[in-house]
Amino acid sequence: MNQLVESEVKLAVEDLDPIIAKLDAAGAELVQERVYENNFRYENAGETLTANGIVLRLRQDSRVRLTYKAPASDDLDLADGVLTRFEAEVTVDDFDVMDLILQRLGFHPYVVYEKYRTTYHLGEAEIVLDEMPYGNFVEIEGPTSAIRAALKTLELHNEPRLLTNYMALFDRVKAALNLDVHDLTFANFQNVEVPLEVFTSGE
Repeated sequence: MNQLVESEVKLAVEDLDPIIAKLDAAGAELVQERVYENNFRYENAGETLTANGIVLRLRQDSRVRLTYKAPASDDLDLADGVLTRFEAEVTVDDFDVMDLILQRLGFHPYVVYEKYRTTYHLGEAEIVLDEMPYGNFVEIEGPTSAIRAALKTLELHNEPRLLTNYMALFDRVKAALNLDVHDLTFANFQNVEVPLEVFTSGE
């Protein structure tokens, strides 16, 4: 697979512990223990990036990375629920300085989002377990054959796939629960219960 093309599936799950147990049983390699992520999503002056399906993101976890994602490919493998898009990412030294550079270039942070992520490798697939403020998710990235195999191993092959990103899911949650919050932070979701059906209905 071209390293600048991302193919992945995303699924919402009630509990990550059974997934971890299946990964351990399958001999998956834990490549990144649970780590906190802080993410800035940027917009341009015309606020056109998100509307056009473009992601410009600065992330800090154990590293600092700047990521660009193009709109999703027109040849989505909808039968398998696999989302394919161009993605380019670079590691930088300093989060604050990179943020300053982006702002001097005319971009501005328009939303902050947090999560905890644990990363595994299983065969050719990378499997990430994401704890978002509004729920738990599994993302599987790799060649389509490796994605299919991982889904089977994790017994997720019959579960609905989410052909969208966390920001679009955030909008869905806010609409469903009538929430008036701007940033996707754990503080903003204290004492808020989000039913799994918010993500899986209609998928």
